[in-house]
Amino acid sequence: MEAVKKSSALNELLNVKTGLENPYVRQWKDEGKRIVGYICTYAPEEVIYAEGLLPYRTGAAGCTATDKADVYLHRFNCTYVRCLLQMGLEGDYNFLDGFCFLNGCEQLRRLYDIWHRKIDTKFVDMLTIPHVISEKRFKWYLDDIKKFAENLSSAFGAGAVSKEKLRGAIKVYNETRSLMQQLYDLRKQDEPPITGAEAMKIAIASFTMPKPIFNSLLSEALDEIKQRPGISDYRARLMIAGSYMDDTFLLDLIEETGGLVVADNLCFGYRHFVDMIEEVGDPLEAIARRYYWKNPCPRMQGEFDRRLNETRTIAKEANVDGIIFERLSFCDNHGAESPMESKFLEEEGIPTLILEREYMPSDRGRLKTRIQAFIERIERRK
Repeated sequence: MEAVKKSSALNELLNVKTGLENPYVRQWKDEGKRIVGYICTYAPEEVIYAEGLLPYRTGAAGCTATDKADVYLHRFNCTYVRCLLQMGLEGDYNFLDGFCFLNGCEQLRRLYDIWHRKIDTKFVDMLTIPHVISEKRFKWYLDDIKKFAENLSSAFGAGAVSKEKLRGAIKVYNETRSLMQQLYDLRKQDEPPITGAEAMKIAIASFTMPKPIFNSLLSEALDEIKQRPGISDYRARLMIAGSYMDDTFLLDLIEETGGLVVADNLCFGYRHFVDMIEEVGDPLEAIARRYYWKNPCPRMQGEFDRRLNETRTIAKEANVDGIIFERLSFCDNHGAESPMESKFLEEEGIPTLILEREYMPSDRGRLKTRIQAFIERIERRK
């Protein structure tokens, strides 16, 4: 499968569509190959890819109403989960041949029960993640990944995945991580050649096309980006962290207001590609170890100090003037985490702002007013 370039690799990555409107997804399906959706950054993409399947991270961008989903999920559930269910009920994800759910939070866990019963996806599986990081619990996670790989093989008739295919998948996905790290390093420059919204669009593209094609495009796009003039007219350098975010609505608001987002600690961004998988030893164990021990999500208990230090380190390396913590309404994990991180960082002299928002782009005026006030507080005086 070859990438069909419209004008440039960068332009291609910045304009990738979702679902069957995505030419790479449509071509994959037209060739008779299968697609497995997944819902969380702890899903082992390499295992899906090694089975000859396309891993596709399921966002819900474009959803404008949740009337059908609200029949099954009360409105005190976060709007991302409800939007995803709404799109499933409306048939937007009928192109999926399988779906890997994870217990990232209790609301996602409940979504599995409803999807399994109400939406006709051929293969639906649940991969569980312990809430505590330890060697003992790692064995639980590894055993569940082995079971997941067996279930994939059984459902799609591919046979047990070989170690050679797993090692090949690791190399492909490690290349993606390396390229994304190069992209994020460019954002740390005093005059970055790329905006935060553009970087997010590239990250989104990485979840919606075969990784070899994405790697080829991003390798070319990096050369294009390096030739661009740097951005110098920003009022403040900002980092964004917090809840699930798979569109650029909030980033656009920040950058329209004069901020420049130069770093993030998001599961759709930095947290997804940080840390390589070891390319020696048992490949399945190496995959599981990387996902389990990496920069932990707030769902992981007893890891707050580690997460706080990671946020602090990212902020300092990117020389940010402030951090915006965005959290979805009714997101329990980040509802507790963001205020705690904010408190400690403010005490250290790092300005922070907590924005509560809905998943669907809305309340633009309120959000923009809060962002404007924050930028006025922290902006660089010339």
